[in-house]
Amino acid sequence: MDLKTLCLGILSQGDTTGYAIKKQLEQGYGHVYAAGFGSIYPALARLSEEGLVSCVAQPQEKRPDRKVYAITAAGRLAFLDELDKMPGRDRIRSEFLVTMLFSDLLSAARLDELIEARLAEYRADLARLEACDMSGASAGRAFVHGFGIASYRAAIAYMEEHGPTVVGSALL
Repeated sequence: MDLKTLCLGILSQGDTTGYAIKKQLEQGYGHVYAAGFGSIYPALARLSEEGLVSCVAQPQEKRPDRKVYAITAAGRLAFLDELDKMPGRDRIRSEFLVTMLFSDLLSAARLDELIEARLAEYRADLARLEACDMSGASAGRAFVHGFGIASYRAAIAYMEEHGPTVVGSALL
């Protein structure tokens, strides 16, 4: 699923801004999909050009107009068509894991630093997810939320168990 489709999905839940879409991705779906403003706003512009979303500019005092996006009937149909397709395979992109592929070129101290930093990030992400109030969430949202929790727990457990082996095998 591409970012345009994800934006349509978020907009199917209600009108919102590009900023709010970014925050929702960071806070609720960061373990599933990462996107920055540099990709969200162009995606929204393309959706608008295609007639799949509408945009209303709301004036703000001493700030640029606030753009509020809404899904159109055509956008809702396009989103439902995309949901009906079989999703592609999951892809993992991790700069950390690429670094670990070449861990034999790093010192034990550097490896320990990298692993501890990543563990701290995962623990913070896990705590953030565990603190979310999911009461009233749809079954699908609860599923994705729980999947994120399970993924972070598994990654933390794996790194705690196997990280020392990588650090101990360092030649430098």
